Amino acid sequence: MEREAVRLAAIGARLRELRQGRAGLTQERHDARPTLDVNDEYDVQDLLRALLGLTFDDVRPEEWTPTYGGGASRVDFLLKPEQVVVEVKKTRSGLADRQIGDQLILDAARYEKMKDCTALVCFVYDPENRIVNPGGLQADLSGTKDGLRVEVLVSPKKY
Repeated sequence: MEREAVRLAAIGARLRELRQGRAGLTQERHDARPTLDVNDEYDVQDLLRALLGLTFDDVRPEEWTPTYGGGASRVDFLLKPEQVVVEVKKTRSGLADRQIGDQLILDAARYEKMKDCTALVCFVYDPENRIVNPGGLQADLSGTKDGLRVEVLVSPKKY
């Protein structure tokens, strides 16, 4: 349990850096270079892949899950030695509280079937503050169920 807490803390630190690092990148850049914009979920994944690589040696993007509900899907990142899956969501029009919550519940059900997954870290990037109660979403969806530890982190929080 202590090892799991350490690896989840390390991932949480990388996720917080994503928000803090992005803020620094969008301000003054060398030679007035354009900012690094985060327009969609793929942009968040690209930045996160770079940050995870600073801490973890084996970051596997887009690993397949076992079949669940008649189909398989791909995880955003698998940290295989740590047995952690990292899932990324970015809010947008039509994808806020309820939709994000529903997607994360389904993701957790899928990933608990993966033999290489004992923990799921869900990073929800909400730059437009579409999630009304980010702390509530985190509290409601974080925890342990059927042996899978789930941590939900919403950033930035509006309060």
